[in-house]
Amino acid sequence: MTLLVLGLALWIGAHFFKRILPDLRQSMGNAGRGLVTVLSLAGLVLMIWGYRQADVIDVWQPPAWATHLNNLLMLLAVFFLGLAHSKGRLRARFRHPMLISVKIWAVAHLLVNGDLASIVLFGGMLAWAVISVILINRAEPWVPRTPGAPMRDVILVVATLVAFGVIAGIHTWLGVSPFPG
Repeated sequence: MTLLVLGLALWIGAHFFKRILPDLRQSMGNAGRGLVTVLSLAGLVLMIWGYRQADVIDVWQPPAWATHLNNLLMLLAVFFLGLAHSKGRLRARFRHPMLISVKIWAVAHLLVNGDLASIVLFGGMLAWAVISVILINRAEPWVPRTPGAPMRDVILVVATLVAFGVIAGIHTWLGVSPFPG
């Protein structure tokens, strides 16, 4: 569990660096960007490693129906992750699609995982995403983007379905089927 918590701390610290110490981050230029990247990757590796090594300590038992809701939420999470990189009409309507994606992903995984390590990992990522939105909204006014071509949204939907299928396949390959048996 220690590696998991350390990984979360590195991830959160790296991502909050720009918000908490903006002058220092700006004065570092590209070196600051590199530092954030290295710390984020190290945090990600430690979170995965720590999560995989953590003892299973059940806190609550997820209901069977939660798997279906998890899959629906994960489809939305993949959509919002893709929306962050989209140039379609829908992109202009959302300020933080990547952070929305993380929040949906975290809630979806909290629904189907009742062990302590999952609560720490997904709850920590949910808290980070919520606080990030608050910090960004306080620091900068939102200027909506100019809506793009509707065809880009169609491409986004197709890409979402393909990506969801790939992610489900990887989960199944790793031995964690996202679908009820």
